[in-house]
Amino acid sequence: MYALALANPHTLIHTMTQSVATQNQLNPTERSISIRLALVFALRMFGLFVVLPVLAPYALGLPLGFGFTNAPTPAQTGLAVGLAMGAYGLTQAFLYIPYGLASDKWGRKPIITVGLIIFAMGSFWAARADSIYGLAMARALQGMGAISSVVVAMVADTTRTEVRTRAMAMIGMSIALTFAVSLIVGPILFDWVGMHGIFVLIGVLALLALLLIWSIPLTPLDSHHAPISSKKAMQLVLADRKLWLLNFGVFILHAVQMAMWVVIPSRLLALQLTHQQSTLLYLIVILISMAAMVPLIIRAEKYGKMFATMRLAVALIVLAQILLATQMGGVWVIAGALLVFFTGFNVLEAIQPSLLSKFTHPATKGAASGVYNTIQALGLFVGAMLGAWLNTHWGITGLFVGTTIMALTWLGAHQVFSSHTHTSAQH
Repeated sequence: MYALALANPHTLIHTMTQSVATQNQLNPTERSISIRLALVFALRMFGLFVVLPVLAPYALGLPLGFGFTNAPTPAQTGLAVGLAMGAYGLTQAFLYIPYGLASDKWGRKPIITVGLIIFAMGSFWAARADSIYGLAMARALQGMGAISSVVVAMVADTTRTEVRTRAMAMIGMSIALTFAVSLIVGPILFDWVGMHGIFVLIGVLALLALLLIWSIPLTPLDSHHAPISSKKAMQLVLADRKLWLLNFGVFILHAVQMAMWVVIPSRLLALQLTHQQSTLLYLIVILISMAAMVPLIIRAEKYGKMFATMRLAVALIVLAQILLATQMGGVWVIAGALLVFFTGFNVLEAIQPSLLSKFTHPATKGAASGVYNTIQALGLFVGAMLGAWLNTHWGITGLFVGTTIMALTWLGAHQVFSSHTHTSAQH
């Protein structure tokens, strides 16, 4: 190498540059495994997201169930619908960390398999549910297939440290893309096969995901670090301020998301939009938002502007809620607000999991992922229930005033964190 440098230093520099570039790229095995895990994630998340555009209007047409024979009050119906939408988030929240710890003991594949089977069972039950509370129980069983933290841990098992951020970003992008596709195809599927057919399809897709999981050769690459106990890992994760900023953010993001979908599908129907027209609106909005997301992601990664880009994305979430709170009456205003929201949502769903991997020590990745996904699931449940309560008692405007306050709180937390970090760096 020394002789090569003397003979042709430019060749040496080129060779070293290529070597570094290769080290920072996913190799074919890592790329293949990451794609398959992203698909597993996407298939499960599709089953949760695809019902969002149609579940609330559908549930409103069902009886409460469980012995309720009298006509329910609007408050009873509203809370029951909120429970049907958010029940899976509640059960997920209790199981993400146990699933992660169990996968450390018995392996990733067996625990993911159990989770997917449970999720499929809940889906098939939901297909037969004939009451709102029956639907809520089935959705709760769906949530008990809480495999997200285990899938993320499996990504960490099968990728090198220097490329893990890219692999985690693929998971984040799969969530954003799945959410976008779900909103487009949900109304179409509802018109074709009804809610029964949607839930059957969700169950079948979960079973197909099993084939992807068992096709992955699991060869942990990150075994050079000293193992630590589960208790110590949780202590380290819970004491990390950077991780809590991400945890708080994912809670607010998904709480706002679920609260929005308590009323938006019904509002579009009230504005005389058919499911096909709603689908077209979602399609246009999502395509534009995905295009708008790309330069923001490039700015974040290429120029090291991750936190600045995150603050911009959170500001977009705030702006969308303000638009919906002040001018909910027209289709064009709703479309504009959704465009702003999805741009911010997609950016955050790509950046936050990437930062989670970057901030976490290899020995605590499973614990950090479990906490992150637990708080995300709590956000889904709280958002659905809070959205239903606010809509019942304060109407659409009150609901979006509530989500605006939540998003502003998140933006303020980002600002405080950035100011504190800058001050600490100076000292």
